[in-house]
Amino acid sequence: MEILQTEFMQRALIAAVLVGITAPAIGIYLVQRRQALMGDGIGHIAMTGVGLGFLLNSSPVWMATLIAVVGAVTMELIRAYGKTRGDIALAMLFYGGMAGGVLLINLSDTGSNANLSSYLFGSLSTVSDSDVTAICLLAAFVVLVTVGLRKQLFAVSQDEEFARVTGLPVRALNLLIAVTAAVTVTVAMRVVGLLLVSALMVVPVAAAQQITRSFKVTFVLSVVIGTAVTLSGTVTSYYQDVPPGATIVLMAIGVFVVLTALATPLARRRARAASAAEATCTVDAAKDAATGVPEARRPADEVTV
Repeated sequence: MEILQTEFMQRALIAAVLVGITAPAIGIYLVQRRQALMGDGIGHIAMTGVGLGFLLNSSPVWMATLIAVVGAVTMELIRAYGKTRGDIALAMLFYGGMAGGVLLINLSDTGSNANLSSYLFGSLSTVSDSDVTAICLLAAFVVLVTVGLRKQLFAVSQDEEFARVTGLPVRALNLLIAVTAAVTVTVAMRVVGLLLVSALMVVPVAAAQQITRSFKVTFVLSVVIGTAVTLSGTVTSYYQDVPPGATIVLMAIGVFVVLTALATPLARRRARAASAAEATCTVDAAKDAATGVPEARRPADEVTV
């Protein structure tokens, strides 16, 4: 295939697969915690790391990872202790991160607005060998955390008080989720872009939830959807010369719309079945009240078949 004969597309496809796996893997916990926009905030903060990387002539990916982790931990601490002024502090953190990135990248000798655009919206041709190495290492960390600690992370995402009562280190797990989300943002920024990475964390999970009822199945299906749309979007971007990040996100939204349409009749059937079961229970309860004997204890000839 022509697409596999070019080195930059080989690197882009590897990065796309890793992004498709990692973004929904951590996104499902953010959705459970009702922090769907956390990735967007981290993306703003990571811009300062990108600009600092260009200014110091170091790797923008690794520098963005460092700054994003610090920002994510700060966000989590503000969420836990910020009280009424927490939203204002978060807003200043987000906007300050974006402004700092723009300023630093323009002060550097090697940075430009073109470099800034590639990190904001993704760019296939700029994915280097060092970027792929960094993405692979960071993606391995994300998969290790989200899969290896899935029971603990699910418990703390579902009900912090219950998790605390059972003896789980809730504060440490909350910080770990924040750090993992920050790492995921830097994994995805070369393919999807910092401004769109939050969508890839949330939309595949929301799409999977339309037709699944368990956490495990939702996790697996959201990763499958994420991988499918990142690969499809990357290939489409190569052949049609369109932005990869925007293409991937629109494809993910398309999958969400399709699964929502398919899930509607299924939800109606489930509702009718639940209503029928409830009606049966009501009838049985009425019979028990009338006879004074539970149905399970009546003679066989009195049980309604």
